[in-house]
Amino acid sequence: MRNWTVLILVFGFLTGSASGANTAETAHAFDFVSIEGDPLPMSSFAGKAVLVVNTASHCGFTDQYSALQAIWQQYRDRGLVVLGVPSNDFGSQEPGSETEIRTFCEVNYGIDFPMTSKVQVKGVGAHPFYRWAATQFGPQAKPRWNFHKYLITPEGRLSDWFSTVTGPTSARVIKAVEQVLPR
Repeated sequence: MRNWTVLILVFGFLTGSASGANTAETAHAFDFVSIEGDPLPMSSFAGKAVLVVNTASHCGFTDQYSALQAIWQQYRDRGLVVLGVPSNDFGSQEPGSETEIRTFCEVNYGIDFPMTSKVQVKGVGAHPFYRWAATQFGPQAKPRWNFHKYLITPEGRLSDWFSTVTGPTSARVIKAVEQVLPR
């Protein structure tokens, strides 16, 4: 009997269903801290579609900031929020402080969409949102580099994910965004 208990606990840990695993049903259960240091609950985006993107200022994909700003400007009045999540997880390409990151984004890309403070997006220290998102679509949907994207519905459900190489204004992302915009 003891061996079965151990086996069940090990299986539960590996699949994310063991006691203590994140059991949130929607993205609205998670909180970030804004890049300015204020609370940033995902529930504040209830009723809006959200494109969550882990970002980095010194990456070969950093120019995606321009496309993120463009999609934000195009769809924000229709209910899309772009949420930038700076992370230093991949190649140490986001080494700066929140102030340095915010200044870089504003000066170089005119970014005015919301951004969080710097967080981990992979591994055991990953922000709870990212651990939850990984359980929704499985390991293939985990961020493997900067500018990985998750699309959240107005109800807080994970709708889709897009790898780094899929640009924010690609036909695939635009189609997915338009399908989940509030009606």
